Amino acid sequence: MKTPLVLPFALAVIVAALFPSFAAQPAATPDADGFVPMFNGRDLTGWTNINCAPETWSVRDGNIYCTGKPVGGLRTVRQYENFIVELEWRHLQRSGNSGFFAWGSPINAPGVPFLRGIEVQILDHGYAEDYEKKNGKKADWFTTHGDVFAIHGATMNYVGKTNGKRSFPTEDRSKPSPEWNHYRIVANHGSLRLHVNGKEISGGDEANYRKGYLALESEGAPVEFRRLRIKELPSTGANESNSAPLDPGWRALFNSVDLRGWRTSAATARCWSVVGEKLVLAPREPVEGKMTAGKNSMEESRRATELLWTEADFGDTEFIVDFQPPKTATGAMVAEAAVMFRGAKIALTGASGGKFSRFTITVRGAEVRVRRDGPAPSEPGKERVATLPAAAPARGAFGLMATPDGGTFMNLHARGW
Repeated sequence: MKTPLVLPFALAVIVAALFPSFAAQPAATPDADGFVPMFNGRDLTGWTNINCAPETWSVRDGNIYCTGKPVGGLRTVRQYENFIVELEWRHLQRSGNSGFFAWGSPINAPGVPFLRGIEVQILDHGYAEDYEKKNGKKADWFTTHGDVFAIHGATMNYVGKTNGKRSFPTEDRSKPSPEWNHYRIVANHGSLRLHVNGKEISGGDEANYRKGYLALESEGAPVEFRRLRIKELPSTGANESNSAPLDPGWRALFNSVDLRGWRTSAATARCWSVVGEKLVLAPREPVEGKMTAGKNSMEESRRATELLWTEADFGDTEFIVDFQPPKTATGAMVAEAAVMFRGAKIALTGASGGKFSRFTITVRGAEVRVRRDGPAPSEPGKERVATLPAAAPARGAFGLMATPDGGTFMNLHARGW
């Protein structure tokens, strides 16, 4: 299917290089209280779509509108350390779920569509009512009035009412859909306090990260945001150990909804599908009969037609690929996936069955480096070095290779050098 790439990678790099003002907008003048707007009411300048479809986030009637599909996020283009954020939100559907992320990572945490960070939950009362109806009891692990919690690698010591996994509000203050609610989030030196409709009700201390990106969450149902503003507070010396990594220019290759930006065919449709923000590869039926040279050739030919290629071409590039092999019986071999790039087959080895691993594939010149589940390139056993073929083209599409046992991909990102 020949449609434009979700976030045109090469074009984005060229525009940022030739027109710096697109990447760095002039700072707004603070108001009398020291706040500046985070949203101009016209477009999403200052924000970037992390992993969602182009239509997930938009501006309607002067508000930020989110469809809720897929699960993912819209984050700020820059990081913040200490700040006060005020915003208003409302769910447009009963039981809606969303959130505000403080001190988040630049892209999704491995194997999930969420950022690593501190989530300030935005949940409609219908969610709790449905839970109670289904389970015959009130929920004791969440509320719909402003829980605060660390997720996917982030940490925090909770204050007030807590079960050790999140801070619960001290009183019920949020309003149901479709009424507007006001949040005031005060974040300073790793401490965060949430005020709901005018009163402090939850929070935590000693967060890690305590500097990072701010984000709005898409999680299943339509939601709107308005009147977002921020007042930055003086730095308290956040460093590399407690700050989120800076975004080096990641662009999503997969929109978590469909295969726009990928070359599809009848062959790829038989084995690739999108299920819940994941790109699922179905197990392949084996070629019948005893394997012979002819049947092996048929198998290789079929595998080639089932390759899923990006429509965009890339040169020297770094890719992020999250891959989960299917679960296997104890002692059985775990399926290994591979990607294809500029004539090289790059194996994704070492992942455990039923568990996501994050692979970072760096291609620079003729050198290919593959790192699994670790930020440190020097970690023993987690980085492999290979070489592109001598006749490798300067640019090429990025391909996901079908494997006989199937598997699941998600969080596909790329950045150029």
